[in-house]
Amino acid sequence: MTTCTAPVLVVGAGPSGITAALTLARNNVPVRIVEKESQHRRGQRGAWHPKIHERATPVLPIKQYQRGSVEPFKMFSMVDYTEPTPAIPYFNTKLMGQPILEAIVCERLAELGCTVELGTRLVSFSQDEKCVRAKVVKRRGDDGEEVEEDIEAAYMISADGAKGMTRKQLGLTFLGTTREDNFLVLGDVRLEVGLDRAHWHIFSQTSHDLITLRPTDELGKDGWRFVMSSRTIDLEGLIRDEEALVSRIKDFVGLGDDIKVKEVMWSSEFRPNVRMVNKLGVGRIFVAGAGGQGLNSSVQDAFNIAWKTALVYKGFSPASLLDTYTAERLPVIAEMLGFTTEMHKVMFGGSGVEHTPQSIADDDDKSKGAKSDLDRRLRRTNNMYMLGVNYRSSPIVIDEFAPTSEASAAHGAYGEIQEGVLRAGDRAPDAPELVPVITPNRAPHLISSGSHSAVSLPSGMAGGTRMFDIFASTHHTVITFAPGLAVPAVRSILVALQQVVPKELVTQVVVLPGSASEPNSPLETSSEEDQTIDAEVLIDHAGHAYRGYIVESQEVKVVVVRPDGVIGAIVRGVKGLERYFEGVFGKKGGVVATVEDAV
Repeated sequence: MTTCTAPVLVVGAGPSGITAALTLARNNVPVRIVEKESQHRRGQRGAWHPKIHERATPVLPIKQYQRGSVEPFKMFSMVDYTEPTPAIPYFNTKLMGQPILEAIVCERLAELGCTVELGTRLVSFSQDEKCVRAKVVKRRGDDGEEVEEDIEAAYMISADGAKGMTRKQLGLTFLGTTREDNFLVLGDVRLEVGLDRAHWHIFSQTSHDLITLRPTDELGKDGWRFVMSSRTIDLEGLIRDEEALVSRIKDFVGLGDDIKVKEVMWSSEFRPNVRMVNKLGVGRIFVAGAGGQGLNSSVQDAFNIAWKTALVYKGFSPASLLDTYTAERLPVIAEMLGFTTEMHKVMFGGSGVEHTPQSIADDDDKSKGAKSDLDRRLRRTNNMYMLGVNYRSSPIVIDEFAPTSEASAAHGAYGEIQEGVLRAGDRAPDAPELVPVITPNRAPHLISSGSHSAVSLPSGMAGGTRMFDIFASTHHTVITFAPGLAVPAVRSILVALQQVVPKELVTQVVVLPGSASEPNSPLETSSEEDQTIDAEVLIDHAGHAYRGYIVESQEVKVVVVRPDGVIGAIVRGVKGLERYFEGVFGKKGGVVATVEDAV
């Protein structure tokens, strides 16, 4: 594919679009991001996991009421709390409104010199071997004047949604079904209502005629997210008639004048779409967020294609690397849709109670019986955390430690976390309390001992870092676990990487077991040549890294973590690294040439 120096064009400034733009900008790739809306969205949509975690709110416990009552007859939790671990510090789901999320990411994007071009709509595009040519229409001024602009782009990442024009013009199929019977109306409102803000409140007449109210201070001290569902009342068209919508909200709650709707900030209709595209790109154009589990899935799409696009754009990787986007993400989306389809069946299928006008007219005891399984239907399992999502079947991951028998064993791409198992393609775990003893390109404090040297460890092993602070979207991280610096394989790996992979693309880390040295004792190196080590050397003083990455204290294991935080390779040494980096960077251009010549 011919090199093009024009910017990368991102279409759509929702979470997936701004994630793609931010990843490209952090990799010093010029990027333009356009959004058809004239202003950023009001209201909330979706949920996000770390690192925005600190500003998000936990999932609240639920109080369930009969319509018209303020005395809950049931309390339950949608999710169980899971104690964080050193490997998974951010286990529990938190919620954040999309406007807050977008504001945080857009602020960081602006710091890198890229701002969202609001009021700019993609109307057509074409591509050839050299570039993408897109035509956009910009709205200017209060009078709505529209001005056309032709944009030449090296690549285009479209996050304009499943209904956007990109998917259709590329000819990508969108096979599946729409669950017309699972109709929801949702939105954000400002309410005066006598309900506490420490719970998620559900008012129900039957198990399928209900409204949920979740307090959210992001909208103000009177802000609430509502969701309405009914099998017996027609909710269609409410979002186009605010008066009817307000009336229906009050009717579903059943508290009469004790509830006052002060403002409808945003509302929408929702029907579950069990659909997915057949591939995620054609040529130089890719789609993100065109299927799967909403916001979190679309962000994973965007991150996956963006770091790969950055390498190809800068000439470090062949265009074939972009083919792995579909190869990695499509199996995840397919399995995810199967899982969420079953979840919707449970959620909307209920307990088998037939919902008819007669059932609604039954006495309160029968009504409660119909609602008694609501906690079961709203329950969310650990799969929804998506921490088990993996690319083990990817054509570019290498695992020399996986048992041969496991090759034929199926572990889903949308799998659960496997305790005590870590494979290439899995999410890289965190590991805190790593104590730095050598920093790159700085000679350590040495103690001479004949033909050997030793590194003096910091007194008391003070200070520390964690894996999550070492990983970044701008580089691969190569982690070499070894019992000591004097092990020959350590130097072979460090020297090979220095000679065959551009320095800015890889961060090298050597992790030694805590047993390798006690506080205030020396750490032996192999020779005087090692007095300057171009790698971060860390002592796993608490043992979290060795446990999380399943490494024995006397073992040599090399783990490559990709820019998206996924383990790209688990290998034994230089040859395994050569195989992995050939898959990412190719064999041409001298980036990965002859690793064996480097040792």
